[in-house]
Amino acid sequence: MEKAAGYEEAGKPPSLPPPPPTIPSNVKLERMKAPKYSIATRHVVGTSGRQISLLSNHYEVSVNATNAVFYQYTVTISSEDRVVESKGIGRKLVDKLYQTYSSELDGKRFAYDGEKSLYTVGPLPQNKFEFTIVLEESFAKRSPYCDDGSPVGIGKRTKRSFQSKTYKVELSYSAKVPLKSISLALEGHESDNSSQDALRVLDIILRQQAANRGCLLVRQSFFRDDSKNYVDVGGGVLGLRGFHSSFRPTQGGLSLNMDVSTTMILKPGPVIDFLKLNLNVNDVHFGNDAHFWLKAKRMLKNLRIKTTHRNMQFKIIGLSEKPCSEQYFPMKVKNGDTGEGQTVEITVYEYFTKHCGIELTYSANLPCLDVGKPKRPNYLPLELCSLVSLQRYTKALSSNQRATLVERSRQKPRDRIQTLNDAVRSNEFDRDPVLSACGISIGKELTKVNGRVLETPRLKVGNNEDCIPRNGRWNFNNKRLFDPKIIARWIVVNFSARCDMSRISRELISCARNKGIEMERPHTLIEEDRQAAHASPAARVEAMFEQILAKLPGPPDFILCVLPVRKNSDIYGPWKKKCLSDMGIVTQCISPGKINDQYLTNVLLKINTKLGGINSLLAIEQPSILPLIKDTPTLILGMDVSHGSPGRSDIPSIAAVVSSRYWPLISRYRASVRTQSPKVEMIDALFKPLPDGSKDDGIIRELLVDFYRTSNGRKPTQIIVFRDGVSESQFNQVLNIELDQIIKAYQHLGEADVPKFTVIVAQKNHHTKLFQANSPENVPAGTVVDTKIVHPRNYDFYMCAHAGMIGTSRPAHYHVLLDEIGFSPNDLQNLIHSLSYVYQRSTTAISIVAPICYAHLAAYQMGQFLKFDELSETSSAHMTSAGSIPIQDLPRLNRNVASSMFFC
Repeated sequence: MEKAAGYEEAGKPPSLPPPPPTIPSNVKLERMKAPKYSIATRHVVGTSGRQISLLSNHYEVSVNATNAVFYQYTVTISSEDRVVESKGIGRKLVDKLYQTYSSELDGKRFAYDGEKSLYTVGPLPQNKFEFTIVLEESFAKRSPYCDDGSPVGIGKRTKRSFQSKTYKVELSYSAKVPLKSISLALEGHESDNSSQDALRVLDIILRQQAANRGCLLVRQSFFRDDSKNYVDVGGGVLGLRGFHSSFRPTQGGLSLNMDVSTTMILKPGPVIDFLKLNLNVNDVHFGNDAHFWLKAKRMLKNLRIKTTHRNMQFKIIGLSEKPCSEQYFPMKVKNGDTGEGQTVEITVYEYFTKHCGIELTYSANLPCLDVGKPKRPNYLPLELCSLVSLQRYTKALSSNQRATLVERSRQKPRDRIQTLNDAVRSNEFDRDPVLSACGISIGKELTKVNGRVLETPRLKVGNNEDCIPRNGRWNFNNKRLFDPKIIARWIVVNFSARCDMSRISRELISCARNKGIEMERPHTLIEEDRQAAHASPAARVEAMFEQILAKLPGPPDFILCVLPVRKNSDIYGPWKKKCLSDMGIVTQCISPGKINDQYLTNVLLKINTKLGGINSLLAIEQPSILPLIKDTPTLILGMDVSHGSPGRSDIPSIAAVVSSRYWPLISRYRASVRTQSPKVEMIDALFKPLPDGSKDDGIIRELLVDFYRTSNGRKPTQIIVFRDGVSESQFNQVLNIELDQIIKAYQHLGEADVPKFTVIVAQKNHHTKLFQANSPENVPAGTVVDTKIVHPRNYDFYMCAHAGMIGTSRPAHYHVLLDEIGFSPNDLQNLIHSLSYVYQRSTTAISIVAPICYAHLAAYQMGQFLKFDELSETSSAHMTSAGSIPIQDLPRLNRNVASSMFFC
C-alpha cells in the first residue's frame, strides 16, 4: 500500500550546512581518530533477472555554462542598531533591495535562501555593501479595535495610516561555489563533497521561485494555496498536496527529481469551527470547561488569524482569563463638553457591541483571543477571528487521520506521471533568470531506464511442500505451517470488548488445527471486572492478573488478549509490559471486527512465530545454498531508531537491533532494545562497558552471545548490517561510530580476529518512483534498478520487492557503504530480495528487508512501555552525555521471552 506521498517534516532551509555529528555518550572525543572507513564505490552492476523498460521521475538537466561560479554573500539585517531575524521579512527586504539598488549591483539577479545566504552568478561589483531599505507597513495593524475609542497604552488610531520602518541590509562576500564541481561529481572524480554546495544553491533557486509564487515552503517541497489540493483528514486538519523538487547527481547526468508531496495544514476558517473539530466537541457553549480551554490555549498559541471586522492579521499569544462579557480593559474616551480624555473600564463584549456596532451571537461566555504582547494584551471575541491559510500542523496524526490521508492521497501510476509532467511544464523553470545565467535547462519528459525483475524466491511450508509466490504474494489455503508449535496451556482475557470469546476461541482452534498447530481448548475465559473497567490502564492490567493468578495454578504459556479498540488502546502498553517484562508470558492482542479464515490465519502466523515456530522458510535455507553465507557463520543485524512525535523533545528515542539466530537460517531473529537521548539517530548502546570495564552491558554483546548459543557454538566471522533511518549526511557516522562500537563489543568478548562486515543503509523516505514504460500497472515485485538514476560514484540501487496493489509503489533505496565480505551485485541483490520474503507476520513480500521491519516493530512495541510509565517512581533512568536530562531506561524483557520474536 502506498504511503501518503512525501509527508514532510519541518526542517531548516537547505542553505544551512548539516548539523555536526551527534557523538554517543560513551565515545571519548580524545580517542577518536581519522575515519577508518570510507563509503564504498560501485565497480560493476547486476545482470540477473529479466529485463524491463521503466520510467523514473527524474528529469534531465543540461548545464551549458559549466565554468560559471556562484558567489555567496552573507546577509545581515538590522533595524535601530539591532540585528533582526530575517525569517519572514528577509524576502520582502531583498526584493525591495533589488528594485531599489539594481544598478549598483550591475543588475545581477539573486538566489536568496530567506535567511542569511544570498548567491549570484559571478561577483557583485564589491565585496561588501550596506543598503538602507524602507518598508511601509500599516500602522493600524497594531490594534484590532475599532476606530473610535482606544484601550490605554495602545495609542490613538488613525484611519489606516502607514508607518515607515527603516532597515539596514548588509551584504558581505563569503565564498565561491563553482558549478564545475557538479561536473566533476558526475564523472566520479569528486573526493571532498564540494558538489553538494553547488546542488544546494540550485535547490535554493527552486525554493525562491516557489516563494515568489506565494507557496508554502517545507524543505525541498512547495505547496500552493489551492482548495483543489486539499485533503480533509478530520480534526480541523488538511493534507495539502504539492511537489518536491531537488537536483540529483546520477549516472546519467544531473537530474531534477520531481515528486508529489503532502504536508499537513490547519483548516482555514472560523477559529471556533476549528476548535470544535480539533478538540472533538459539538457545541460552542462549553465556556465553563477549564480543561477544554487549557487544551485550546495550547493548540492556538502562535497561530495567525485575520479579523472579519477589519480584515487584518494577528498572531495569537493566548486567551483571556475571563469570558468576553467579564473581561475588562481600560479605554480612553473624550468628554463631550471639555474634549478632555478620561479612562473608563469596559468589557470586551460591551466595546464591540456598543462602540463598534458589531452583533456578537455566541462570544459573551467564551474567552477572548489575546493578540497583543505579554504586558499589553489586545483582546478579540472568538467569532470575529478566522485562521489564515497555509499554517502547518506539525503534531502527530491519529491513526484514523493517517489512514484517511493515505486513502485520499494515493494516485495510480499513470495519474502520477500526468501530474508530474504537468507540474514541470507549468513551473517554467527555463524562464528563471538565475538558472538561465548559469546555462541550466530542464527536460520535460521522465527519464527512461532499464530495470530487471529478479526471480521470485521459492518457499517451503509444512510437509516440506513447495510454495511459489505470485507477484510477491502467497497464502496458506490448504497448507500447513513449516514448523507449527503446540499450544496447550493458554487462556483468553477480555478487557470489556463486545465480542463472543467462546466463538473466537472455537474458530481460532479450528483454523489452527488446519494449519498444523496443535491448539487445545483454553484453560479459562476471563472477563474484566466491571468496576475495574473505570480504573487507570495500569490498574486494570493489575486487576486482570489478579484474576488470572487466582483462577490458574500457575502462569499460562500464552494469553490471547481482547482489547475494546483496534488502534491506540491505552491498555496495550501496560499489558505488554506486564506480560513481557514482569511475567515472561507470550501474548497476542486482538480487537476483532469481521472474523474469517484470513483474519484468524494472520493472527495465528503471529502467535506461532512468538512461540518459536516458523511459518515458512526460504527454499535456499534448508539445505542452505546461500552464496557466501552457507559455509561461513554469518550474523545479520537490522538496526533502527524510533523517535517521539514532532515537537516532543522530552520523549526518549528508542533504539532497536535485531539479529539472526540458528545459522545458516536467515528467517529467525531476536531483538534488543534501549532508550537514548531524544531525537538522536546514532545508537549509543551498541557497546556499553561498565565503569570498571569488567562487563559490557551493550546491545551487541547480548546478540553475539545468542548467536553463539543457537548456532552450535559457532562465532560469526561475517556480519551483515542493515541500517534504517539515516540520511546521506550520516553515512560516515554509521561507518565510523556505530560500526566501531560493534567491533569493540566483539573484541571485548576476547576475540582478536574481527569479522568481515557488509554495511547497507535502507531508505524509504526518498522521492524516486519507478513506472512501467509499457503498462499502466505498478512495477512487478522484484524490480531492481542499478543504472542511470543511481549515484555516479557510490554503490547504491533501487529495489521494489513488493507488489503495489494500490497507489504508486515506492522502491527501497539501498546504499552499500562497506562490503568486506565481497558479494557480487547479483548475490547481494538476490539476498536482499530474499530477505523481503522471510517476514513471518504476513504472506506477502515486504517493501524493505525483514530485519529492518522487525527492528522497527521492536522499537515501537517496547516504546509503548513508556507511554503510561513516564512518571513512575520505580522506573530507573540514566543520564545523557550532558549529564542534565535523565533518560528513562526501558524495563528488560523477562528471560522467558527475551529471545522470542515477541515483536511479531
